[in-house]
Amino acid sequence: MPIFMVHCMSKQVSTTRSNLPFASFWSASDAQQRTMIVGVLLAVLSNLLFGVLYFYSSLLQPLTGTQVFIWRMLSMWVALVGFVVIRGRLGYHLDILRNLKTFKQRAWLLLPTPIFFSQLWLFMWAPINDQGVQVAMGYFLFPLMMVLFGYVFFGERLSKLQWLAVGFAVVGISLEMMRTQSVSWATLWVCGTYPIYYIMRRLQGITAMTGMLVDLTLFLPIALGYLLFVAPENLTFVMGSGMYLLLVISLGVLSVLALKTNLDASQILPVNVFGMMSYLEPVFLFFLAITVLGDSFEMGMLYSYGLIWIGIMFLIAHGVRQLRANRRNNKPWMKGARVS
Repeated sequence: MPIFMVHCMSKQVSTTRSNLPFASFWSASDAQQRTMIVGVLLAVLSNLLFGVLYFYSSLLQPLTGTQVFIWRMLSMWVALVGFVVIRGRLGYHLDILRNLKTFKQRAWLLLPTPIFFSQLWLFMWAPINDQGVQVAMGYFLFPLMMVLFGYVFFGERLSKLQWLAVGFAVVGISLEMMRTQSVSWATLWVCGTYPIYYIMRRLQGITAMTGMLVDLTLFLPIALGYLLFVAPENLTFVMGSGMYLLLVISLGVLSVLALKTNLDASQILPVNVFGMMSYLEPVFLFFLAITVLGDSFEMGMLYSYGLIWIGIMFLIAHGVRQLRANRRNNKPWMKGARVS
C-alpha cells in the first residue's frame, strides 16, 4: 500500500478516535489519570464478580451451601494453581514458603487459615439460608472494624471523621440489637474475624496469592475426602451433568478472576481510593440479597442500617480528604495493600 494512503488512513482513524468522548478524554489525560481509570475499572469489575459469586449457590441448587463451598474450594485450587503455573510464578510462591525455616513461622502461617475457610463457607451458605442481608451488613461493618482494630492494636490515631463513623456504627448496631433483642451471628462473624485474618496475613508479610495457595492446598484433601467418601452421590450428580459441571468450573475461574482483578486494583490505586471502591461489594451483596435472593427487609431496619451507612459515608469523606491532602502536598501514592 502506498505510504501516502497509509498516512491518510491513520490520520482518519486518529481523527475518528478523537471524536469519541472517552477516547478524547483518555488522550487528554496524563499517565497518572489513565492509571487511576484502569484501577477504578478493575476495582468495579472485581466487586461485580464478587456479587455474581454471591448468588452462585442459588444457581447450583439442589446442592446445599456447604456442598457449593466444597466445590468452590476444589475448583478454585485447580484454577489458581493453573493460573500461577501458566504465568510461571509457582516457583516464586514456593520460595516464599521455603523461607519459613522455624516451626513457629509455619504455625503462624497456618493460624488464620480456619478463618479463611469459615468466611468462604459463610459466603456460599448465607445467600440460600436467609442470611444474605446479614452477611452483606457484616461486609459494610468490616472497614469500620478495621479502623477500630488499628486503633486498639496498633495505636493508630483516628481523625474526627473516623470517630464519627465508628460512633454512628455503634449506635446503629445498638438500635438493631434493641429492635430484634439479638444481633446476627453471621454479621458478627464477618466483621469480627475477617480483620483478624487480614491483619495476621499482613504481619506475616505473606502475599495474598501465596496465602490463598496455602489455604486452598490445605483444604484440598478435605474437599476430595468429602466428595469421595462422605457424599459420593454429590460427585456423581455434578460429574453426570454437563450444566452443573460447567457451573462448578466457572465458579473456580470467576473466583480467581475476582481475586486477580481485586489485587491488581489494590496495586494500582492509592489506598484511600481503593478503600472507597471496596464499599461497592457490600452494596452489590445487599442489593442482591433483597432482590434476587428474596431476603426479608423490614422497615425498622432502615433506622439502624441507615446509621451504619451514615458512618460509612464519614469514612469515605475521610478518604477523600486524605486524597486531596496528598495531592496538595505532592505526596507519592500509597498503593492499596488489602489481602483478600
